[in-house]
Amino acid sequence: MIRLFLTVCASISRRCTGPATISSCSIRPPGRPCRRPNNSGNSPTGVPASASTRHWSWKNPDARIPRCFYRIFNSDGSEVEQCGNGARCIAALLYRRGQTRAGAVTMDSPAGLVHARVQSGSVVSVDMGVPSFEPRSLPFDAPERADTYGLEVGGQTIAIGAVSMGNPHAVLTVESTDTALVETLGPAIEKHPRFPNRVNAGFVQIIDRSHIRLRVYERGAGETLACGTGACAAVAVERDRGLLDASVLVRVRGGELRVNWERPGDNIWLTGPAEVSFEGHVEV
Repeated sequence: MIRLFLTVCASISRRCTGPATISSCSIRPPGRPCRRPNNSGNSPTGVPASASTRHWSWKNPDARIPRCFYRIFNSDGSEVEQCGNGARCIAALLYRRGQTRAGAVTMDSPAGLVHARVQSGSVVSVDMGVPSFEPRSLPFDAPERADTYGLEVGGQTIAIGAVSMGNPHAVLTVESTDTALVETLGPAIEKHPRFPNRVNAGFVQIIDRSHIRLRVYERGAGETLACGTGACAAVAVERDRGLLDASVLVRVRGGELRVNWERPGDNIWLTGPAEVSFEGHVEV
């Protein structure tokens, strides 16, 4: 029997209504099997969560060497490649436990290395890598790269952008996120046959060049209150089209995130608060 320590981190605010990430830690090198979460969308103690992270951490004084390896599971039990808010929560947890050096930490994930900076213990920035617009990186069935693709959904053709943030994203520009058809278009886009591994569907409203609103229908979880990689994907697609500046405030249903991306080919950074809202133990 293994005893796991659970910490539930709200990745937007202190409120329990924010999206929660469950970090299950045992101090040992990677390689030991980890169990998938149940498909109820809840932690073993009943705390709601859109995704569950399992990570292994170990002590190392060098900030350039990964301090942990993490895996991410959606509420339906499916494993995904990356989670921006989950990465921020894990970095905040490592900082809280004194396992970072001067607030900087490197983590490993199925999508590759992730570098994070913790500011004041609650504001966390993560380097989400270089956005890839190549269709095969998602993967997405398209003959060549384009800034806009036509996608047949429900008898109509909608315009999307497509980008990989280590996980696949389709981005739709809408007049208003309040009236966007997230409940109907979201699942249809997620399971569209041109995305063989399914896709996260983002609905973005441009307020001005430094401010957007966003709703995301996530693979395996449905609509969530915030999606870190979705925020990066929305900014990457719209900035690649020349519609946004380098620093953008992203308003999601759970709060606010900031995305910084200087230019195509550069790494994109995601910043936002992460607060511990629950701790406990579970035996498995």
